[in-house]
Amino acid sequence: MTLQQFAQIKNWLVMHRRNHPVESQAWDVVVTCWVLGWVGVPGSLLTDNPGYLPLCLLGYLLPSLYGQVRQYLHRSGRLRCDWLTAL
Repeated sequence: MTLQQFAQIKNWLVMHRRNHPVESQAWDVVVTCWVLGWVGVPGSLLTDNPGYLPLCLLGYLLPSLYGQVRQYLHRSGRLRCDWLTAL
């Protein structure tokens, strides 16, 4: 997922925060995990604890995985996802 896609989703969620508060909070959690994934790599390497690197990779990949899961659920009719148009 590119930074432009991040910004587009965030802008859509900010504009529709009143109608979709749970989606907005879920996206904030996803972005927080993404940032922790980036910040955790140097911390893990500096403290000589490479066991956390898989978690950092998962945090780094979480936004893309979240978007793909939401697209799948939307297409299968299980969950409506209005912000997919922002991508």
